[in-house]
Order: sequence, then C-alpha cells, then structure tokens
Amino acid sequence: MTVPERPEVLGEARLSLWAPSGLGEVRPGDDLAALVGDLLAADAARSGDALAEGDVVVVTSKIVSKAEGRVVAAADREQAITDETVRVVATRERPGAPPLRIVENRLGLVMAAAGVDASNTPEGTVLLLPLDPDATARALRAAWRARFGLDRLAVLVTDTAGRTWRDGVTDVAIGSAGLRVLDDLRGGVDSHGRALTVTVTAVADELAAASELVRGKASGRAVAVVRGAGRFVLGGADGGPRARSLVRTGPDDLFREGTAEAYARGLADGRAGS
Repeated sequence: MTVPERPEVLGEARLSLWAPSGLGEVRPGDDLAALVGDLLAADAARSGDALAEGDVVVVTSKIVSKAEGRVVAAADREQAITDETVRVVATRERPGAPPLRIVENRLGLVMAAAGVDASNTPEGTVLLLPLDPDATARALRAAWRARFGLDRLAVLVTDTAGRTWRDGVTDVAIGSAGLRVLDDLRGGVDSHGRALTVTVTAVADELAAASELVRGKASGRAVAVVRGAGRFVLGGADGGPRARSLVRTGPDDLFREGTAEAYARGLADGRAGS
C-alpha cells in the first residue's frame, strides 16, 4: 500500500539554528523589542543571513523577566516561591536547606520552586517568571514583523524545566506568538498506513528545546533563530495559539492529586457510599 505524504512535509527536511552573540546585560525597563531587534539586525549585517519568512525567534524568559523588572532579593526566594504558588504538588525535605517544592505556579506550569531562578542573574537576586509570557511574545512579534517587513514570523519565550521520570532539564515554551504550538496528527496515518489516534506533537516545546542547544546555559546567548519550521509558522497579526494551551489541566491531568489527597478523597467517598 502506498501512503500519501502530508503536503506540508514533502521535500527535504532540514532545520537550522543559530544564536547571535552581543546582547549584553538586560536591565529593568529596557525595551526588549528594540534590543533584540538591534541584535538580529547586527547579526544579519555580519552574516548576510537576515530574518526571513517562516523563521522562529526564541528568547529566554530570563531576559523578559529582567526587562519587566521581575527581580527580587535572593533572601526573599522562599517567600517568592510561596507567592508564585497556586498548588503544592510535592515537597521533599533537605537537611540544612529549604525543602524542595514542586508546585503549580500562576501560569499553570508545574515546576520546581515555581520557576523562581537564581541562575544568570546578578549576585544577590533571583528572577520570577514573566507576568504574561504569551502577551510578551505577541508584543515582540508585532514589533519585529513591522521592523523587518515580515508576515510569517513566530516568537517563543522559553524557560528551563525538569520532566517527570526523566533526568536532566530542557527548555519548554511558556510564551508563543505566530506558531502552531501543537501539531494534531490524529485522523492521519503513519508510514505503514495505520491510523493515528492519539499523536499530538508539542511543536513549540520541541523548538524551544532545540534552541537551547545553540544558546547554552552559560554562554550569555539568550536569543536564537530557528529556520526550517515554516510549515508551523502563521501569518497575520492575530498571533495564533498561546503557549498556555500546552498546559494539561482538569481531567486530563492524571497526577493532579498527591497520595494524601487521593487517600482522603477515597476515604470520604467510601464513607459517603456506606
């Protein structure tokens, strides 16, 4: 049996990524759209590789948080975690150190320490996550579409996160504009003609993770450009789906309850049914 290919993936499959250097330290109140726009323009002048239709610009949440003034004193870190927490998922005591807390933060993300971060920030300070990374991504996209004369341009705001039952960390998308963040393959067929019934690819997270490979954690490169994912990039001023749509909530979250909560609910249900 010959299986027809999806039209948007016909032809050569190639992805290229690069991370311009020279941004410098971002400070509260800085115009991030102008700073990063200047960086991208300078990089294009050096390399001859200007932004093009279908490109994805990836920026780390750290520079967004710095520009937005989401900086607090390191001594207030534990209180900041508490303030950013909507729901405690798990805690683990650590001798001689504050407990490790895995929580759901106000953005709906389940993360260690609510995403409060002490890396790549001036001594004595920690960073909170941006207030609304989806809105930031949309504002950046609007500014760069106008500056560079592009229609189909996507912007991602990323942060580093661990993954359940996997060692190591990776970057994920917490803000998005101009991108089809999920690629729903349900209803199609695989390469052997079998129906796909559950496959939904997290495109935004995959691009976020790939971008970290060229940015690095300690290189000072907070911006990357991804080229070759144009089939997922949207045109027009609307901005498309938000990264918030990647968060699994409600009945789809099979691990929403901790053991104590599940036991208490089961006990209550048993008593109500007796």
